[in-house]
Formats: sequence, C-alpha cells, structure tokens
Amino acid sequence: MQTYLHNLQLIDDGAITVGKAIVLDGKTIKAIINEADIPADAEKVDLNNNYVAPGLLDLQIYGTGGKLFGGTPSEEALAQMERDHLAQGTVGFFATIATNSDEIVEQGIAAAKAYRSKANGIFMGLHLEGPFLNPKKLGAHPAEFIQKATVEKVKRWIESAEGEIKMMTIAPELQDQDVIDYLYNAGVIISSGHSNATYAEGKAFLNRPIPAVTHLFNAMPQMHHREPGYIPAIFEERPYTSIVADGMHVDFAMVRLAKRELGNKLFLITDAVTETNEGVYKHRLIDGKYVMPDGTLSGSSLTMLKAVQNCVEYAYIDLAEAINMASLYPAQLAGLNKGRIAEGCDADLIIFNDTFEVAGTWFGGRYFQA
Repeated sequence: MQTYLHNLQLIDDGAITVGKAIVLDGKTIKAIINEADIPADAEKVDLNNNYVAPGLLDLQIYGTGGKLFGGTPSEEALAQMERDHLAQGTVGFFATIATNSDEIVEQGIAAAKAYRSKANGIFMGLHLEGPFLNPKKLGAHPAEFIQKATVEKVKRWIESAEGEIKMMTIAPELQDQDVIDYLYNAGVIISSGHSNATYAEGKAFLNRPIPAVTHLFNAMPQMHHREPGYIPAIFEERPYTSIVADGMHVDFAMVRLAKRELGNKLFLITDAVTETNEGVYKHRLIDGKYVMPDGTLSGSSLTMLKAVQNCVEYAYIDLAEAINMASLYPAQLAGLNKGRIAEGCDADLIIFNDTFEVAGTWFGGRYFQA
C-alpha cells in the first residue's frame, strides 16, 4: 500500500516547496504530487507543516555515545552509531577508523564484515583516515602509526574487507602511483587529507584521479601570497571537498569563502568523536570541543543537522542549499541513490522543524518518530 506524506515543506534540489505530497511505495519514492490530488481513501501521514528533506549522509564519523569505533572498533560501536544516527535524521554513514596500528585497522574490517548481516542499512561501510598520511600534517593522528602505503598492504586490506572499505583518506604526494591506481580501480573513493601538497602537486593529482579532499583547511598547508599552497589548487580543480562546520575547526567566514569557491562540490561531514578512555584516542570534551590529552583539537561534537543549522545561521547559506551539502553532494560522491526527494529515489527522509529539532526519520519503509 502506498503512503502519502502531506502538510509539509518539501526541501529538494536547492528549493523549498509547499502544497506538495510525497508518495511512498515501500522503501522508494513513487511520486511527488499536489496535495489536492491525494486520493480520498489514501493512507496519509500528516507532518504538521514541518520541513521534509532527503535524509542526511555523513561520510566521516568515528563514534557516538561513548563508543569510539575509530579507535576501538567493534560491532557494538556500529550498532550504537546506527541507533543514534536514526534519531538524528542521518540515513547513511561511513564509520571511520583513524590512524592506528595494523591490528586495529584489521579489527575494524572484521567488525564491519561481522556486523553487515545485522546492519539496518544506515551503516554504509568504512572510511580509513590513515595511516597513509603526511607526518608533517598529523593533527590528532599519532606519528608512530603513520606509514607509506604499499600495493601489497592496501590490496590485502581491500580484498579482506570484501567491499566494506568505501573511502580512504591519504596524502597523495607521498604515495606511489601504483597504489593510487590500485585504489581507484578497486572503486575506493580516494580523498586527499592530512596532506602537505604544494599548489603544483595538488593541480597534478586532484581529479587525476583523486576525486575528493578531506576536511578543508584542517591539516593542510595554508595559503600564502608567494607560496599559494594546496588550497588554491583545491579551489581551482574543485574536487568534492568536505568541511567541518562547527565554528571551531573552521571559522564560518572561511566556510563562506569555501562555498563561494567550490559551490556544489563542498559537502558537510561531522568528523564527530565521543569521549573515551580506551585506545590511543582518549578524547575529552572541553568547552564544547573534543581534544586529546595534550590539548590537540581532535574531532567534533556535531550532528549533521547541527552542521546544516550552522551553515544557515552563521555562514549565511540558504537552508535548501545547506541540505544539499549534507545529502545530495555526498550522495553524488559516493554514488548513492539518495540525496533527492524524487521519483525512484530511496525513501530516506528527515523531518524537522524551524528550530532544527528532528521530528522523525523515514527510513527503510518505516517512520521513526523522535
């Protein structure tokens, strides 16, 4: 039986529309119609004039609720992330493993594979941020685990993961071309991050074939008028580029600059972590930001909807476009049938009010009220 969602403000593809109804057929969007055309005997769901947008997608998150998958990977941490994301209106995420020992990376791969049969579909796979980074741009990543990639190692990880590794952040300027070619041909999204690339190096590898950049402005050389560095190369080549819009990792003036330069290639991530005493990433939440024991800024305390809100209220980005940054653009990078409210797309939706409180999530053919 089809379900008709009505009395809503529809956010899709950069526009907000009223007077429409969304027709759902199981897990798929069947059609968008005028509200006046809903059949009299239809099964209707009144959404109380709330906003309805494509469900949000987070391509970089480490953990929630005291379980840091990125430092101590486990099936329990993945289950916690799925529960929390469902309540937050995020309908897909890449569980991220930070630079660590080979044993921890392989533990994360094993946990992802074991959890796949139990997953509700919100966990979409793994993002490895490291260990193939530039030691000159460590951020919170421990230097003792940084290494140069080899085809032998990445091939072993990719093959053992059986499709679970979806994305890898690497420093391309330090890697051999055969490693980059292997990852690209394996279908892994390669993202440049924790990189000390020059302007010329960035011009050479961005979109050739590196399609993405991880957390713009953080852990990369900054612009200088005589040594332009990596950031102008990003602005010129315009790969898909993530940014942490919490006002702490990046000032909102710089978010506005990045949006002007990158347009529909700038997308939001949370880069979110959680407090923990386990492993090498012992995060502490101090004055609203997570830091390592030595005070180094680490991940954020964002949710995806909070990142959208920040973009609207502090970076002065239109709401519908901020939603694109949290749904459509990451979906395009990841090749997902999400990010739009249109015929044939997945019926994965976030419902929220004008104060950015989640009212519910439509996912997998079911409505979950907040």
